Amino acid sequence: MSHDHPHPDDVSASDCADYLERIVYFLDNELDEADCSVVRAHLDTCNPCLEKYDLQRTVKSVVARSCSEAAPDELRQRVMLRIREVQVRITEV
Repeated sequence: MSHDHPHPDDVSASDCADYLERIVYFLDNELDEADCSVVRAHLDTCNPCLEKYDLQRTVKSVVARSCSEAAPDELRQRVMLRIREVQVRITEV
């Protein structure tokens, strides 16, 4: 990926690094409304950051979908049995 994109309003690469850090919190709805507005405004004017935001949002979505599947019943029973075995060993010690 090329980094030759000019940054509007003289935004430096270090400023973009700060925004990219905040994007993680933005995606998780962990920023207050004022910070969300600042991040949105930056994304509206900075294509490289917008591309990275889109990628992170896509990855987060794929991971969330993958994590929503339930384990097969047989696997769940085996895992629960192992947990009980470990608990018993710990309480016997």
